[in-house]
Amino acid sequence: MTKIELIGRMAEAAGISRDEARLALQGFTVAVTEALAEGRDVRLIGFGGFSAVDRKAGTARNPRTGEVVERPASRTVRFRPGEGLKSALNG
Repeated sequence: MTKIELIGRMAEAAGISRDEARLALQGFTVAVTEALAEGRDVRLIGFGGFSAVDRKAGTARNPRTGEVVERPASRTVRFRPGEGLKSALNG
């Protein structure tokens, strides 16, 4: 599903315009990004949670050339699905 398709489904489900749904999605992504940047987790009961994690420096391999390169330490995001989402996927 693309962002445009998601906006369309949000608008239809909430009975709002596509512009309102686009602004709501934009507000959601900004709020989640800011919370994670501040080191806070974001939990949506029944859906899942986002958390920022630190990745140690290490080595990686270029799949095309096989060359080994150094990978610097960085921060990334992990998502853990909630029980409601797992149940929806598994029937």
